[in-house]
Parts: sequence; C-alpha cells; structure tokens
Amino acid sequence: MIDIVDIKTRSRMMAGIRGKDTKPEILIRHGLHARGYRYKLHDKKLPGKPDLVFPKYSAVILVNGCFWHGHDCHLFKMPKSNTDFWRNKISRNRELDVAHEAQLIAMGWRIGVVWECSLKGKTKVNFEGLLDSIEIWLHSSEIKLSL
Repeated sequence: MIDIVDIKTRSRMMAGIRGKDTKPEILIRHGLHARGYRYKLHDKKLPGKPDLVFPKYSAVILVNGCFWHGHDCHLFKMPKSNTDFWRNKISRNRELDVAHEAQLIAMGWRIGVVWECSLKGKTKVNFEGLLDSIEIWLHSSEIKLSL
C-alpha cells in the first residue's frame, strides 16, 4: 500500500506522537486521582520512567500503546513500508520493557501494565471495572498486573 502523504509529512506526523501524557495515560490518571490515589509522574530516577509511580504501595503503572510495544492484539499491525526499521524499533522497545521491568522488580517495585486495547477498540473493557482491578492490585501483594 502506498503512503498517502509525502516522506517529510509522515516524518513530522510520527515525530508528533507523544511518549507521555497520552490520552490513555490521562484517562487512567484522572480515574485513579478521582478515587483518591496520589502518584508521581514519569519519575526519572526509575528505569524506564514509569507513567505513574505510587511510592506508598511500592508500585508503578505503565500505560502502554499497543503499536509501540508490539502487543499481540487487534490494534497492532506491522507497517508494510520500511518494515525492517519498524521491526527493529518495536523489538528494541520490547527488549527495553523486559529490562526495565527486571530492574524495577529488583529494586522492590511492583509493576502494573495497562494496554491501550483495554481502553479502546474491540477488546475495550469496562473502565470502572479496570479502575477497580488496579485499585485491588495496589492494595495486594501481587508483583505484576496486566490489563
């Protein structure tokens, strides 16, 4: 399939995609804040700069985009152009995810991952139920959560 925009325009569009303060991340932040939870954002002292850090619970939450992290869901499709670049990029992101997760666990942090597909698309879940699951996990001793 041929791209409908020129290379410079596509490059500008891709550069405009944010790594933090994304819509899914803001949804989770607002929902948890409304329930009384307080957190730090993107703590640079922690590996991978987790999206939400809950020091009181020794927990972090990562709100992952399905495309950028190569999630096995309906929202992820490998681009048909510049495939080698994208395969390497997404593979590297996955490697970093594993490394950061291992480092965080070694430091005593618990890790929750909320995938973009749980907030939109065919596999969207009930938002209040998702927040309930996060809340239950925060008060538990479970090391990992994946939604």
